[in-house]
Amino acid sequence: VQGVDFFIANSNEVKRRIKKYYNRDSTVIFPAVNTKRFVKDSSKKQIRKGFVIWGRHVPYKRFDLAVEACTRLNLPLTVIGTGPETKKLKAMAGPTITFAGRASDEELERIAHQSEAFLFPGEEDFGISPVEAMAAGLPVIAYKSGGALDYVIKGKTGVFFEEQTVESLCGALSSFDESDYVQDDLVAISEKFSIEVFVKRFLAYFAKINSR
Repeated sequence: VQGVDFFIANSNEVKRRIKKYYNRDSTVIFPAVNTKRFVKDSSKKQIRKGFVIWGRHVPYKRFDLAVEACTRLNLPLTVIGTGPETKKLKAMAGPTITFAGRASDEELERIAHQSEAFLFPGEEDFGISPVEAMAAGLPVIAYKSGGALDYVIKGKTGVFFEEQTVESLCGALSSFDESDYVQDDLVAISEKFSIEVFVKRFLAYFAKINSR
């Protein structure tokens, strides 16, 4: 670690960890997200209903919180993806939970455009999927920790729940109102994390350190 010349962090949370554990400064360059594949013509309005979550079904992503909360509140939730937790999730799911499995790109985009919000109950260094959801015009309901702090803006791109518990997520779901959000604003903010922006920042960073 001491032989590293420069550190790049993929979120401010990782920047904080680098400082805490290595006592080194770092520069944040957010990961590249293929936002353009999710953008839809906002002039073509459609009814959005229910919630969605996608990704690999592994313990740290906490899909179980989303499934249990929506089951408890009798809210529609579409779960996309597979993994070692899939069987467990299906066993705990109520009748309002739909499992879409390994959806194709087209199917994932269609479901995203028909949903009200994206659920992000896990804690990740950054989190690509919530930004993809924002590009599709979806606000994000996220656990207040990790990379989500860099793009979930209360009342603008989504809302946080404070504790990683079913009760806390239920509170956020119960107070959520899709009409509070403007899809065009969500899409615009997601573009700050696009591939084009990543390439520009990455090249500018290397040009800067190479000029020293």
